[in-house]
Amino acid sequence: MFRWVAWAWMAVVLGVSRHDLARPGLAAVLVGGALAVTIVDTSLWRADPRRLLTPGPVAVELAVGAALVALDGWARRPGTVFLSGQSIGSTWPLVGILGAGVAFGPGWGAAAGVAMGAARVGSTLLNDVGGYSSAGVLSLTNTVVFYALAGGVAGYVYRLLVRAREEVAGARAREEVARTLHDGVLQTLAVVERRAGDPALSRLAREQERDLREFLFGSKPAATDLGAALRSAAARFEDVFGGRAQVLVPDELGLPRASVAALAGAVGEALTNAGKHGQAKKVVIFVDDEDGVFCSVKDDGCGFDPAATTEGVGLSRSIRGRMEEVGGRVEVAAASGSGTEVRLWLP
Repeated sequence: MFRWVAWAWMAVVLGVSRHDLARPGLAAVLVGGALAVTIVDTSLWRADPRRLLTPGPVAVELAVGAALVALDGWARRPGTVFLSGQSIGSTWPLVGILGAGVAFGPGWGAAAGVAMGAARVGSTLLNDVGGYSSAGVLSLTNTVVFYALAGGVAGYVYRLLVRAREEVAGARAREEVARTLHDGVLQTLAVVERRAGDPALSRLAREQERDLREFLFGSKPAATDLGAALRSAAARFEDVFGGRAQVLVPDELGLPRASVAALAGAVGEALTNAGKHGQAKKVVIFVDDEDGVFCSVKDDGCGFDPAATTEGVGLSRSIRGRMEEVGGRVEVAAASGSGTEVRLWLP
């Protein structure tokens, strides 16, 4: 569409300014050449759009665009090259520059823009310009910068779009697999882990389940992804203490980076206490977001008597301290022989 709209505008400019041209026949040939390239490229696009990103079509577009820009000065009357109102090149030469950036990257796009700017300098020489005023030098410089930026930005943005498309496609594929496997394979592995009489088989089932969860849900949590951060903390608990940690968390909580870091750190310390002091074999991490954010870390360990136990550094600093820094609060419910539940609230 850009090719056709740019060519149509170029044809309008030629029709309006044909009487002011020294060589209107040359201008008509240049415009006709651009039309031929536009038609051929449209045919290539209909057959296979990827063919437009190969060296041949891009080189032809650049060559025709450079000819338009350079010979524009010869087609005009002498001394009129800096009058942009009579330029037949107009915006069509940008087609090759954008194509070079998209096909070969920002560097090649910028280089194509510089080359097109050099063609503009050649246009001024063909127009019999005796010397360059400061305004003329500024005009040529602006042209080079504009063309180079257009090619570089086109290549950069195109690669960002491709990368985003690949990431979205990968996320959708993992989501589809997760829907299929969540109630089947993952549940089966969990049952095998709990009921297997062979410790090696139980450990293998746990490792396979964790690896599959990491593939489906991501192993490297983003700075604002609470679910991924909690799953990572749960995996560390399973690796170190050999227990089982289940994470139940809503999607897209929208917490700020500091809140996610504080909550994930507090949960990680609660898991360490459950494994180290409580000898817990199973921990459930539950998150609810109805009124603020509530997180429960409940284990099946030996528990303790809060009235008879001095609060340690881990609970006071790593859990309470983290939560208080982000405006949260902590409550611990425990009893000897009945496990422990650490309750965390965030505004």
